[in-house]
Amino acid sequence: MSTFLLPDLGEGLAGAEIVSWHVAVGDHVVTDQPLVAVETDKAVVEIPSPQSGRVTRLCADVGAPMQVGDPLVEFEAAGSQADTGTVVGDVETGSATAMPAPVAARSAVKATPSVRALARKRGIDITVLQGTGPGGAVTAKDVERGADTLADAGPAEPLRGVRRAMADRMAKAHAEVVPAGVTDVADVEAWSEETVVMLRLIRAVVAGCTTTPALNAWFNGAERSRRLRKTVDLGIAVDVDDGLFVPVLRDVGHRTMDDLLEALERLKRDVRARTIPPDELRGQSITLSNFGTVGGQHAQLVVVPPQVAIVGVGRMRRQVVAVGDAPAIRRQLPLSLTFDHRAVTGAEAARFLQALIADLERAE
Repeated sequence: MSTFLLPDLGEGLAGAEIVSWHVAVGDHVVTDQPLVAVETDKAVVEIPSPQSGRVTRLCADVGAPMQVGDPLVEFEAAGSQADTGTVVGDVETGSATAMPAPVAARSAVKATPSVRALARKRGIDITVLQGTGPGGAVTAKDVERGADTLADAGPAEPLRGVRRAMADRMAKAHAEVVPAGVTDVADVEAWSEETVVMLRLIRAVVAGCTTTPALNAWFNGAERSRRLRKTVDLGIAVDVDDGLFVPVLRDVGHRTMDDLLEALERLKRDVRARTIPPDELRGQSITLSNFGTVGGQHAQLVVVPPQVAIVGVGRMRRQVVAVGDAPAIRRQLPLSLTFDHRAVTGAEAARFLQALIADLERAE
């Protein structure tokens, strides 16, 4: 008997979720035959069998979250030994046994046993209720009030895959980063009808980073150290039904416009197809979010460490503005910059934004 452990799926990917099994207990498999599809916060990955043999146990159900090194499949094979990994990645050699999933910690919500029983009966998650009893304890009235409020809501759905990873990443960023922001508007009336907006935005971000390198940097909060980046590796926020992806365009300051345009289209295709390589989803030095393609003018964006800044672009609109001493209708592009105030000063952020605007307002 041998146990195959969930292998290392790539740098920074510590866990995954079972999407579908390609085998069942009792099946005989051969080496490199697909066993299971798992979803990380980056992509759906097919894991092949490390050996030939009969499957005696599947150690996790579809939808179950797993960590690297957790038992995945048990095999029965003559002379079998402990798993040594597959082409997906290497895992530590040694004996392995399937362990039950850890039991969730008991809720810290204050409530009597009868109130907890009432919440279970009414199908209410007691941890989401605001207690009005002594010391913040949840009362029976709180449960009934919650039941009335949730009567027209669907069942609670656990976040999975990309959305769960996004929630974890945003919570970590919120706990660590000290965010500050500055907004402004660029007058882009000089743009021609053939202007490719994303390419102009990329060029403008490079101009901002050239003027103020402090925003093209990584910051280590634990060590209070900063690393200025020599190249601009730009993260591009891409919205899909599964959640938010931020693929990276490498060294955008030294690439041609045609090359960047081709790379942008390829990244978008790969993200939507969930085929983008994991190494193209890490290593951003600064991020660009063109949320205006959906709607909105200005935004309070989230800086994801170790980055120190994210640029947001709102929806372009025609507005009446003063040109000299007379009013005129001109195209205006709203801009938002959120930065980590631990590593970037307000003056640095303002200089960056002004350099970005100056580049955007240049005629072709």
